[in-house]
Amino acid sequence: MPLHCVAPTLENCSPQMMAAPPNLSEPHDKACLAYPLGTNSHSFLQRTLYPIILKFEDIAYKVGGEKKGKCSGGKSSTGEKTILNGATGMVCPGEILAMLGPSGSGKTTLLTALGGRLYGNLSGRISYNGQPFSGSIRRLTGFVSQDDVLYPHLTVKETLLFTALLRLPQTLSREKKLQHVEHVITELGLTNCRNSMIGGPLFRGISGGEKKRVSIGQEMLINPSLLLLDEPTSGLDSTTALRILTTIKRLASRGRTVVTTIHQPSSRLYHMFDKVALLSEGCPIYYGPASNALEYFSSIGFSTSVTVNPADLMLDLANGIAPDSRHEIEQCNNMEQDQQSIREILLSAYDKNISARIKIELCSSDANDYSHSKDVFRRTHTKAEQWCTSWWHQFKILLMRGLRQRRYDAFNRLRIFQVLTVAFLAGLLWWQTPTSHIADRITMLFFFAVFWGFYPLYNAVFTFPQERAMLIKERSSGMYRLSSYFLAKTAGDLPLELALPIAFTFILYWMGGLKAEPLTFILSLLIVLYSVLVSQSLGLAFGAILMDVKQATTLASVTTLVFLIAGGYYVQRIPPFIVWLKYLSYSYYCFKLLLGVQYSENDYYECSKGAYCRVVDFPAVSSVGLNHLWIDVSIMAMMLVGYRLIAYLALYRVQ
Repeated sequence: MPLHCVAPTLENCSPQMMAAPPNLSEPHDKACLAYPLGTNSHSFLQRTLYPIILKFEDIAYKVGGEKKGKCSGGKSSTGEKTILNGATGMVCPGEILAMLGPSGSGKTTLLTALGGRLYGNLSGRISYNGQPFSGSIRRLTGFVSQDDVLYPHLTVKETLLFTALLRLPQTLSREKKLQHVEHVITELGLTNCRNSMIGGPLFRGISGGEKKRVSIGQEMLINPSLLLLDEPTSGLDSTTALRILTTIKRLASRGRTVVTTIHQPSSRLYHMFDKVALLSEGCPIYYGPASNALEYFSSIGFSTSVTVNPADLMLDLANGIAPDSRHEIEQCNNMEQDQQSIREILLSAYDKNISARIKIELCSSDANDYSHSKDVFRRTHTKAEQWCTSWWHQFKILLMRGLRQRRYDAFNRLRIFQVLTVAFLAGLLWWQTPTSHIADRITMLFFFAVFWGFYPLYNAVFTFPQERAMLIKERSSGMYRLSSYFLAKTAGDLPLELALPIAFTFILYWMGGLKAEPLTFILSLLIVLYSVLVSQSLGLAFGAILMDVKQATTLASVTTLVFLIAGGYYVQRIPPFIVWLKYLSYSYYCFKLLLGVQYSENDYYECSKGAYCRVVDFPAVSSVGLNHLWIDVSIMAMMLVGYRLIAYLALYRVQ
């Protein structure tokens, strides 16, 4: 039902605002950086912000069916589950809105919706200065997730510098970006740990509070007008939490719009909030100034006779537990009924006392503000979004970051030791195999095809599943194109992926006594490297499609087993109805190519004393043949391109 009211103005919202908001729907360099560029401007954190008024009305989000259920947070008869129902509010520049509620109340879901990152059955209206969410607004928005998604082997300075190089426009020089990084490090109190590694599960790095400040610093590099934080104090002690929130308060005081979720803040933290939204099972039961919350709940009969942290009282009410002066739970059997009764009282009071007032505040004088989303808010995607940096710049920075991240990776050293050890042991077992022992020499060639057909595959399946959280975080921020990330990631893996088979081939080829001709050796090496690239491509495809390491490795093990059996060595006469399997095996083509460069159709070997037989008649050779080698090369080329294309397309659905 339409409401007739007076629209809020910037002056009504916040005294910190200096100018009217720009039209954020227009693509411009300002979409890349939330402050105007100038040659003589001072510190970027003190530059003029483009203020954003965030409004959200009747936000609802359901999982399952499409029938609208009541505000119960449970499942309806159609199997749907209501995660959010009726969340409404407005945040102005200079204000901090804290969303409180017990676990599962919908705080993170609402925050994700406000950040334009929620997909699915989302309804309601969300506007940013009257505009829908777009790529321009995305680049004015900083989003700090609850989990600190950071590369463990990068230092604090490197983490922030690579973020600056990717997120700040190319109109700024590298020196200017470095100045921004240094200022953020100083501003967030990270000077003492600037050269320390982030750290991870396997080795110690900076503290949890410092990691959280690094995550905030990554978003502050773009000087966002809207800052969204999910549980910024989670897992931190009270002193560290106070430092984090003090920093956030200081950032908000400069004209930023800040929204944060928080689970159970101390009284010191609570009184730093300007507004509070309290959720219970996805439904709002309070929205308003933080300082008025106790007075409001007292006015509807929920008061307490003791001094209490307002957040504790509000969380008790959200859980259906009344303070001592209102209700005493006498029997455990009636506890659930009592809790539901209290929630109904709170919901009724919210609808009567708060809901209409909020909608009057949200009402705009321009009816066209919401004409684009009359009933349902839909996140907009435009392919014409303006990127802050060029494709080539993104590729270079991502490649450099990937190489820097892998420099201390102990797993790489373990792989080097593993490959070299296998090469030397295999060289000793096949030491200078005579040409007459053709079975052993062919087995050696098949070992080349199998080892370098399967080893890179199992390493590649880890690539994208391990990067999923980082990819979602950075792609959601519009940091880079997917194509630049994909090529940089795969190119960064090539040095080690190709260096190991080169070393392996050098060792085993000459120790095993294969054909001692330079051209034959070079061709054999190129075939092995070719097989590595194809195998890696299939592993990348498995990882990108499944995005789960366990599932991907299981699928890889089944695939390699089939390729091993159908590779042309173990089974020479495959039944006709299943013979097509060997043509799917790149190991089959690699084995055939290795045989083709070692032998020709006119070669002979000593099959018994004084008797010679044609190599092409040997069972393992005759099963694959020595002709049409260029066709095999072409088929492997199609596999190489096809598998990588599948992997690239599969990454598009990662969100």
